[in-house]
Amino acid sequence: MAALISARVHSVCLTYKCRSSPLLQVTSLRVPKLSPKHPLTSRRGLKSFFIMAASLQSEKTISTTQFANAIPSEEVLKIWHSAGAVCFDVDSTVCLDEGIDELADFCGAGKAVAEWTTKAMSGSVPFEEALAARLSLFNPSLKQVQEFLEKRPPRISPGIAELIKKLMDKGIDVYLISGGFRQMINPVALQLGIPLENIFANQLLFGNSGEFAGFDTGEPTSRSGGKATAVQQIRKVHDYRSLVMIGDGATDLEARRPGGADLFICYAGVQLRETVAAKSDWLVFDFEELLTHLTA
Repeated sequence: MAALISARVHSVCLTYKCRSSPLLQVTSLRVPKLSPKHPLTSRRGLKSFFIMAASLQSEKTISTTQFANAIPSEEVLKIWHSAGAVCFDVDSTVCLDEGIDELADFCGAGKAVAEWTTKAMSGSVPFEEALAARLSLFNPSLKQVQEFLEKRPPRISPGIAELIKKLMDKGIDVYLISGGFRQMINPVALQLGIPLENIFANQLLFGNSGEFAGFDTGEPTSRSGGKATAVQQIRKVHDYRSLVMIGDGATDLEARRPGGADLFICYAGVQLRETVAAKSDWLVFDFEELLTHLTA
């Protein structure tokens, strides 16, 4: 059952329902002095900070000094406004869930696979090792994947459809770059109006009888550094003035490098991975914030 977070900021009390199980009390959230026109001075803007608590697994005190990049710099906003392309991670970013964890849970191996996913997203083990280990725990058949998609369709994150539509309306190309699987990402792309050729993801392989036969190791996203490689491939083909990567994990952060993404935005509206958040150019907890700055 969703927990209820009670947050207090200078006598302003708001509530927010989250997917985490503990009851979190955030009692010392301090907001720095901002100009009256800054988005964070509104109740909508402050919501970003409260969503951060929804991603925490244990009770702790949070202050904005911990994540100064929650307030974007002028340089960050300049790149965001001039982006020719925006690349999104899928699991825990465009979608609310980690696709492989959900599929594993459907197949009866949810807990063990989720532990490996945490390791992969934190960067503590090579991604290709974590991917192979997770799949080996349940070896999904083609029939299981089809039944999974039918019974548990992907859950889209709040605000992502509006943001992607606005990006496309402004002539900005949108890509999905994921360590997940095309079989599960294609329906998401179709729902959001993203061309299937703009997907960089892994491919599950099956035998003649539909039995699990591994995954395509030729996909760049099947290994560590793969998202960075995918972004570099995109830039070689297209002459974008700037390119932005948005995601929640260490593999997304890797995309920010010379010849790759100019800007990495950490989206922590589903999962807050502190080491990734601390190294990001801009930390957001709500896609509305990106939309607001895009239209400003």
